[in-house]
Amino acid sequence: MTDTSIETPFFDVVVVGGGPAGATAAERLARAGHSVALIDRAGRIKPCGGAIPPRLVRDFDIPPELLVARIASAQMVSPSDKRVPMPIENGYVGMVDREDFDEWLRQRAAAAGATRFTGGFKAIERQDGATLVRFQPAGKGEDGVPERCIATRLVVGADGARSAVGRHSIPGADKVPCVFAYHEIVRIEPAAKDADYDPVRCDVYYQGRISPDFYGWVFPHGETASIGTGSAIKGYGLRPAVERLRETAGLASAETIRREGAPIPLKPLKRWDNGHDVILAGDAAGVVAPASGEGIYYAMVSAEMVADAAKAFLATGNAKALATARKAFMREHGRVFWILGIMQTFWYRSDKQRERFVSICRDKDVQRLTWESYMNKKLTRRDPAAHLRIFFKDLAHLFRLVSP
Repeated sequence: MTDTSIETPFFDVVVVGGGPAGATAAERLARAGHSVALIDRAGRIKPCGGAIPPRLVRDFDIPPELLVARIASAQMVSPSDKRVPMPIENGYVGMVDREDFDEWLRQRAAAAGATRFTGGFKAIERQDGATLVRFQPAGKGEDGVPERCIATRLVVGADGARSAVGRHSIPGADKVPCVFAYHEIVRIEPAAKDADYDPVRCDVYYQGRISPDFYGWVFPHGETASIGTGSAIKGYGLRPAVERLRETAGLASAETIRREGAPIPLKPLKRWDNGHDVILAGDAAGVVAPASGEGIYYAMVSAEMVADAAKAFLATGNAKALATARKAFMREHGRVFWILGIMQTFWYRSDKQRERFVSICRDKDVQRLTWESYMNKKLTRRDPAAHLRIFFKDLAHLFRLVSP
């Protein structure tokens, strides 16, 4: 039951979850003149490699000081331990620490006018035509802190994969396929002195012993690094897998600063809204790229589209406007997600396939087009001859006409 002795404030929008999606949606809506409440759990840090493309830095005005590293290349490691370098020409991959990055985004939302609340989402209730968001405020002896309620016209669920807001309101939100990811943030020095480690290189391990259906990573974060892996296989031992990865990377002795784990969705939900007063964004909407697991950019882009849909809904009262967010996202990025989903299904299913996948990454056309697409977040359409060459090389690998 809600404690009605505490005054129930009203906001145009309540955003549940203060990660990149939630903070971006809150900032955009507050900047447009709407009253916005942003609710986020205390001490929440998502396990994440922290990679962001230059387009995100440009489009979302991210200050350079938030980048803890600028990656100049990747190293793909096959099951047989073959190492394929993939240098980045005319660009970089930015790395952020989610603890600092997410808080900066929340502060920007507050500076735009959003009101921050710290606590955990409990439920959505509807009374006398009003939508109420119930949450448990953070504080000492939380059991003794009464729950609070906020009245609103619209709830934006940006509370991560298997979103509580989504499960509460959107049919099918509890059935999104997920990879469970786990990583350890480690202090690099002095362990890196004896390791095959480069502070401006991301290492990606395509090895069944690290993950039977995903990949492992070592991503530099300046003085620290993220070392992790993921799997959709229930019961797979992620901690032992990361121990093996650290041993393989020569970083077993590195000091562990923190450990984090969370599900990562790998398919956009078929519906993001309930046709009434709830819409999802970011991981809650399932917008993490298959194969790569990249989520920060897509979370923030989805939040922009959700904010645009929310503004239209608030202006007109027409709940059909909420469905435009997913349509806009899929129109812009659906083809990329479809291609990456096929890649993951085919190339990650066995070590034989992973060996061939890493072999393909040696190709200069593959490298150039991959990085161009990543940095600009579009499938590059120029140089059709390069695409044709890649197509025939892929066929050769598919039909075992070449050795890996």
